[in-house]
Amino acid sequence: MLGRSRKLLTRGRDGAWTLHLGADERQLLASLAGELDAMLEARPDDPSLRRLHPTAYIDDEEHEAGWQLLIGEELRTTRRAQLDVLRAAAERTTLDDDEVQAWMQALNALRLVLGTRLDVSEDQEGPTDPHDPDAPAYALYEFLGYLLDRTVQSLSGR
Repeated sequence: MLGRSRKLLTRGRDGAWTLHLGADERQLLASLAGELDAMLEARPDDPSLRRLHPTAYIDDEEHEAGWQLLIGEELRTTRRAQLDVLRAAAERTTLDDDEVQAWMQALNALRLVLGTRLDVSEDQEGPTDPHDPDAPAYALYEFLGYLLDRTVQSLSGR
């Protein structure tokens, strides 16, 4: 796993970002991106995707349906493009500014979906028992959060 003291992303003199992840981490992220992409295609109404497509009209089903028709496909198309960047990062080490933003948004989408499935709240911690059936999912959730945090730190120059 990525060392706690090493930067996740470093910027080269040419402006490109170098992504410092191991092959296993890259493959894991590419696999997760593929799974989420398949969900967006096959089951766009899956409840675990609700944080990716928030409700615009809580008390007006007709307006909400119209909103989702108007913007839903555009949101899915944008999300798929972000997931494509995450998958592509499994095969290469450099990203431009736009790709880093898309990479970060794809990580966040994965974390939102997983957090929704786990019903994570702000004051909740994952299971401390490694034999808990949800322990691997919580570990993945924490890893995605760690990657997001390290990305923000890299982009802010810390």
